Amino acid sequence: MANIHSFESMAALDGEGLRYDVFLTGCPLRCWYCHNPDAWFPSSTEMTAEQVFQKARRFKPYFKNGGGVTFSGGEPLLNADFINEIAPALQSEGIGYCLDTSGSVPLTEPVKKAIAGADMVILDIKFPDPERYRKYTGGVFDRFLEVGRFCTQTGKRLWLRTVVVPGINDTEADMDQYAALVRDFRFERYELLGFHTMGFFKYEKLGLVNPLEKTAPLDRDRLDALERYLDSKLAKNAPQEKA
Repeated sequence: MANIHSFESMAALDGEGLRYDVFLTGCPLRCWYCHNPDAWFPSSTEMTAEQVFQKARRFKPYFKNGGGVTFSGGEPLLNADFINEIAPALQSEGIGYCLDTSGSVPLTEPVKKAIAGADMVILDIKFPDPERYRKYTGGVFDRFLEVGRFCTQTGKRLWLRTVVVPGINDTEADMDQYAALVRDFRFERYELLGFHTMGFFKYEKLGLVNPLEKTAPLDRDRLDALERYLDSKLAKNAPQEKA
């Protein structure tokens, strides 16, 4: 049984091909720039692995070019037991799954098993240093590093992502730190996402303080420039491979 925030069918940005996104509730982080703060808390929807499987299998005809299910959140690895329960059913239908995770949980045996069973992992790299990581997420810095190293050591396909926030991590010097941090990871791509304000209404609805309420979205040109700069730094970090 898992608590479900929502589903998204025909998603195209959370892994390869078309995806069926399953958003699970609960997260150990409280990122200042989170656009889904409503996923921090339990919803009114609890479902069994069989129920979620039956919903996902209906989209199997669309799972081409590597498509499948993506478990997101919140933090999906808080529900590692649920993912491990549904995995054999998905496998029986030839449906793979992706984990879209912040890597913010301890690397327990159930978590390792959930990662091992995934086709790939999308790992959100929040901040490149413990101080900012603690300040802006409230989480434990070393945990996502352990997840990234585990994926590298086990040969798991790995994509990296970072949200870039104006005035917080939007300089070339920051990109230098990110590139150095992931030097020992073996990954296929590193994508930067621009901070946006589309989730601001949720903070007001939930009665939560929005620490970035006066922060404007990141300019697209600036994001593109930082992406090019990061790509150039990563290209020098052999043996990293970029897709």
